[in-house]
Amino acid sequence: MVGRAHSRALARNAGYRLVEARRRAVPELTVYGALRVEPRVLRMGVDYRPLTRSASDFQQAISAADIRAVTRAAFGGSADVVSAVELGGGFYNSTFKVGIGQDRPVILRVAPEPARQARADPELMRNEYASVPYLAPVADLLPRNLAVDFTHQVIGRDYLFQTMLEGVPAATALKSYPEQVRGGFYRELGAVTRAIHGVRGRQFGPVAGPTYERWSDALFAWFDRAAADLTDHGLDASAVTELMRMADRNRQVLDEVREPRLLHGDLWVGNTMLAASSPVPSISGVFDCDRTWWGDPEADWPIYLALRKPGSEWADPFIRSGRSVSRRFRFDGCIAERTRRAVGSRARSAGGDGCIRPSSRRSRPARAAASRSC
Repeated sequence: MVGRAHSRALARNAGYRLVEARRRAVPELTVYGALRVEPRVLRMGVDYRPLTRSASDFQQAISAADIRAVTRAAFGGSADVVSAVELGGGFYNSTFKVGIGQDRPVILRVAPEPARQARADPELMRNEYASVPYLAPVADLLPRNLAVDFTHQVIGRDYLFQTMLEGVPAATALKSYPEQVRGGFYRELGAVTRAIHGVRGRQFGPVAGPTYERWSDALFAWFDRAAADLTDHGLDASAVTELMRMADRNRQVLDEVREPRLLHGDLWVGNTMLAASSPVPSISGVFDCDRTWWGDPEADWPIYLALRKPGSEWADPFIRSGRSVSRRFRFDGCIAERTRRAVGSRARSAGGDGCIRPSSRRSRPARAAASRSC
């Protein structure tokens, strides 16, 4: 089975190309905020430490006053905000570790203002909130939602409070382990992915909607919105529209996928926590579940990454743990062989052979950006 295995990955990669293109061409939509924390500042009695950002950055912190207002709205008028430290590492929501005088801080996540969100992936926080009941198989790894407000009555943005996960971020801690023991982490990541993919849905598309009867309809709707985002900002959408035309001629390949399965959409090292002081890396938490979809498991982000790097230190352990999710999960040479049926042989003449390859740049969107070589 070739072609459909990476249809969703194609869609997601086009999205990251979109974000990167918008970042370069439209300064006010820059997605990369500097990750330097401001020196400690007491504002309204709060130890308030946002990240250093320019006014043109996509992510924008809320003020100390707003943090106090949303905290009191969530936990009562007597709730006392002691500290608010903005956390880096993400590219969408603004996230704070908020001390409220309890033994453990809470996490405040604030969505971008509605006008700053793209058509392709709007209201991701609402999508994550709608996903919670379906993520029950991995509920023990997820933060608990403590308070949620989508009314915009306190601030003009969606926000929610969550428990702070135990452990240390895998993005930094995993590198401290010897290579020979890291395979256990990826086996656990494969098991988490398999558990999520075991949840069946009724239609295809984002969990919060809109959803569609056919897998191809969900993908093409996403591509339409991505192309509109490009056009809105004066950018060339011809590559997206050409891909849609090629895939449309072989839509039946995509629609061989009959049963929607739950996809995390963003499960990778950077969105996991490791148990502190463990002799081997062990996953203690999973977060940022805002890109969940109903779709083909082979199009999920971690599957896509594993298929890109067979034989690597992490891909093979991951595959051994998660491969039974799908009969179609196998390696069969270049990924072009898995996509050509959907996009057609004309992909060769477009400058390559249809293979999606992440670049070697270290930032996550750049790694996801596709080239046309194999």
